[in-house]
Amino acid sequence: MGSGKQVAHTRWWQIFEVVFGLPLLAALALQWVAPLSFARGTFTPVFVAAGIALIGVGVILVVLARRELARQGQPTDPGLPTSKLVTTGVFSISRNPLYLGGVSVLAGGALALNLPWALALLLPALVACHVILIAPEERMLAALFGDEYRRYAAAVRRWIGRRPNT
Repeated sequence: MGSGKQVAHTRWWQIFEVVFGLPLLAALALQWVAPLSFARGTFTPVFVAAGIALIGVGVILVVLARRELARQGQPTDPGLPTSKLVTTGVFSISRNPLYLGGVSVLAGGALALNLPWALALLLPALVACHVILIAPEERMLAALFGDEYRRYAAAVRRWIGRRPNT
């Protein structure tokens, strides 16, 4: 197991920066064409603070995930082959910390920048993330690492948290 010959993504756009960046750009364009806003009033500072916190959490998750991949000698480019299943660091609490970071940044941007369009596009971004990124990665990792990956997937949730008794 772990020959490192397979890759989950073969196209330049099959990365989380595109899957979550395009909805953010679309939200900005939609905001320009058809402005929407949250009725925040006196809660504006709370929305902004919560948005900034979510953006911060997202950036931290991305940095920690990329750092852990590098520490384990694995590529951060999903189009390059992997030779080792990384289950340490932030990967010990999320199978997809990069994507969780993208979700957090997009949601945080929606709140901090008063962009309801970004929040509206979060669900399609999550669906695209699953179809374009997660499902192919999970198939590839199961094929490459077999029981080792299945044990990891049984122990660590896709988005966040460990399963009880693992």
